[in-house]
Amino acid sequence: MRQFEKTSRPLTGRRPVAAAAAAAAVLLAGCGSQVTGAGGTPAPSGSAGPCGVALPSPTAVAQAPSALARDGVRITAVNAACAEYEVTNPGTEPSDVTVQFSLLSPTGAVKDYVTEIVAAVAPGATVKQRLDLNGPPSTTGPGSGAAFPPIEPIQPTRPSTGPAKPGTAPQLKIAKVRSVPTAEAPRPAGPCPASGLRLYADEGDAAMGLRVLGLHLRNCGTATVNLDGYPTLQLLDLEHRPVDGVRLLSGGAEIAAGTGADNPPQKIALRPGEGARATLVWRNTTLDGAPENVPYVRVRATPDAAPVTVTPELDLGTTGRLGIGAWARESGDPRPATRPSPDGN
Repeated sequence: MRQFEKTSRPLTGRRPVAAAAAAAAVLLAGCGSQVTGAGGTPAPSGSAGPCGVALPSPTAVAQAPSALARDGVRITAVNAACAEYEVTNPGTEPSDVTVQFSLLSPTGAVKDYVTEIVAAVAPGATVKQRLDLNGPPSTTGPGSGAAFPPIEPIQPTRPSTGPAKPGTAPQLKIAKVRSVPTAEAPRPAGPCPASGLRLYADEGDAAMGLRVLGLHLRNCGTATVNLDGYPTLQLLDLEHRPVDGVRLLSGGAEIAAGTGADNPPQKIALRPGEGARATLVWRNTTLDGAPENVPYVRVRATPDAAPVTVTPELDLGTTGRLGIGAWARESGDPRPATRPSPDGN
């Protein structure tokens, strides 16, 4: 039984760098600045973008690049009702891109987050998107594996302070960008994946530095799937490269008791419509040394299953350990855990 995929490169994950909030406010609220048109051609001074506020000049963008542009995403216009932004995929395969925007107070404090998922961006393509700041939340659903407040979690939220006053533009910046190959993106809803399995991560829970996160598996296909032990995990850094230096533990007993990650492995015949859960557990304790942060985890439900990449934002501190629980039937499933018969039924 293979439990973990071997990793080969050093950990390079890092925390998102905070943008200059005050500069972002000036950039996004100002009018009369130069607008960059299609193909990078400067438009006349004072021109407005499709959401009504002029775009900043190249000089202004250089002063606070992470506020308006980062990791292939660029805010191009904003007003009280909406924002325009572009998503570029520099990779070689289609990607699902998750963008977290921060909504700022006049003093630069983060008031709320807004999250958008742009699916299936083609390699080399740039997709223009419109963000409705006063409309209903984006349909993001679970599955990105959004983690905990200390590392700016991706959360599907909307402003809690009501719509902006007429004629004013909200203070907005790009907080974080994550992308996964479209073929490996979590699909907790919608059509059943070709594999017949839905695998996604929940938003997790945190208390006193202890992190607990669930990997959920649902058989949406027509055949029974046999689970035996643990999911296969591969940790990936911000550039989607395998990371090393983190001990992957069978179970969570070495980290904390009572998390659900320390139950013994069992054989499970997962019939169509049934679900299972595996629990990840870690601590974010930071002592001597640099903290280790892992944004992406590539998961296989069984060693030969199609991979799914989730973004649990593992803030491992300096502990260098991740406890991985065995698959167990999801609470509420009608059938007890059983050893599959020779014919797989």
